Parts: sequence; C-alpha cells; structure tokens
Amino acid sequence: MIRSELIQKIADENPHLYQRDVERIVNTVFDEMTGAMSRGDRVELRGFGAFSVKQRDARVGRNPRTGETVEVEEKHVPFFKTGKLLRDRLNGNEE
Repeated sequence: MIRSELIQKIADENPHLYQRDVERIVNTVFDEMTGAMSRGDRVELRGFGAFSVKQRDARVGRNPRTGETVEVEEKHVPFFKTGKLLRDRLNGNEE
C-alpha cells in the first residue's frame, strides 16, 4: 500500500471527513514519525511494530563492478521490528 492508497482508504471509511483533511492528518503522522526518528527517538505503534534508528559503523567495502576497495562512511539507517499482534496475524494465529 502506498501513501495515496492509505489516504483514499481512510477517506472512504470516514465519509464525514474531507479528503484534504485526511491527507493532512496522514502527512502529519508521517512527518512526526520522521522527525522523532531523526532525533534518535523510537516510534512505537502498539500491535503493529516499532521503528528505530540503528547506526552502521564505517567499514571497508568493495565496488562490485571493479573489485576496488572503498571506504564506506558510518551511517544511520531505519529499522522496523514487528509487534506481536502483527506477527501473529501474518502467521495465521489470529485470536
């Protein structure tokens, strides 16, 4: 599902809301999540999962095309860990 599909689904299920308001709400939620993660905070959505940021240390890598060694800088990457409820539903263990 992409952002526009999510907005459309929420708007369809809530006819009392204008589409532009639903779009603003979804964008605000994503912006807040992104902002929290960029500050190094963890974002947890109960029953769904948790988003966090992990640090990858600098290392020596290889250019796959030439085989030449290259320095790869340290970087921060997003990480998602599924919640128990989501994991159970994906595995057919709905209760």
